[in-house]
Amino acid sequence: MNVILIALIALGAIGLIGSLLLYLVAKQFYVYEDPRVGQVEEALPGANCGGCGFPGCHGMADACVKAKDAKGELGDLFCPVGGNDVMAQVSSLLGMEAAAADPKIAVVRCNGNLCSRPKVAVFDGAKSCAIAASTFSGETGCAFGCVGLGDCVKACQFDAIHMNTETGLPEVDEEKCVACGACAKACPKFVIEIRKKSAMAKAPTAKRVWVSCINKDKGAVARKACNNACIGCGKCQKVCKFDAITVENNLAFIDSEKCKACGMCVAECPTGAIHATEPVMAVVEKLKAKKAADAAKAKEEAAKKAAEAKAAAEAAPAPQPVAEKVAEAPKAEKQ
Repeated sequence: MNVILIALIALGAIGLIGSLLLYLVAKQFYVYEDPRVGQVEEALPGANCGGCGFPGCHGMADACVKAKDAKGELGDLFCPVGGNDVMAQVSSLLGMEAAAADPKIAVVRCNGNLCSRPKVAVFDGAKSCAIAASTFSGETGCAFGCVGLGDCVKACQFDAIHMNTETGLPEVDEEKCVACGACAKACPKFVIEIRKKSAMAKAPTAKRVWVSCINKDKGAVARKACNNACIGCGKCQKVCKFDAITVENNLAFIDSEKCKACGMCVAECPTGAIHATEPVMAVVEKLKAKKAADAAKAKEEAAKKAAEAKAAAEAAPAPQPVAEKVAEAPKAEKQ
């Protein structure tokens, strides 16, 4: 009985000492957390997608609270899932003002569908874009385009991107996409880009223009690999009035911050590499119709001038033959 009692006392003493040590360690290494972090985290959507640049909503909340101490404002901190409404709520909790940011969306910069970019090889391995891209250049002649095995689809938490079986390319659902960037990070070819949803901030519909190609080969090589490839001709750059287009490494790029979605570049592109949303395409069709009408008018005027020149040439007196002039010269001398 005494042995059991001694064992119980010993165990109790060990437990007490252990508890005391844990308490002292906890007090020594205690990290204070601002209670506002929890409040901000509750205001965030809780998607933990990483689109804000932090591993989760808690990290974002902590950064928002600390931002006030450093700058007095939220700066570049932004939650793509919650958008401006959530950031306004966060700034209100912290007693700050958050600048409104333009909505963004994922854009697939590849137009190499199954018809324009035929397969030249078959990948018989794991159905993963990352694995396929690390082992060979791809199933088509274009080493830059979409691999088409759907890593972006698997990475999206919002069911906003799917593979189109007819084209073999991913398509983004504008209603579901929150521009978290997960699909862009998952793409080994860097085909997906996060861009402004609309060039016009207050436009009722998304007006967006982008180059749907990332092939940096020279024009002839790129066109051989894909009929819809950008050939770096520079025609789009010449017609752009807003200095929004640059051509580097045989590839055109449109700056979404400068672009006004006028559609001039779309109408001018000879290969159809530049894409736009439906509101812009309506303008593009009018531009193309005007361009065709101007070309037809110019052709008609050229034909009219040619006909007038021909008529004038026919009405002019025929030149006298040289032989007759030589024969008349001696007669004039005799007289």
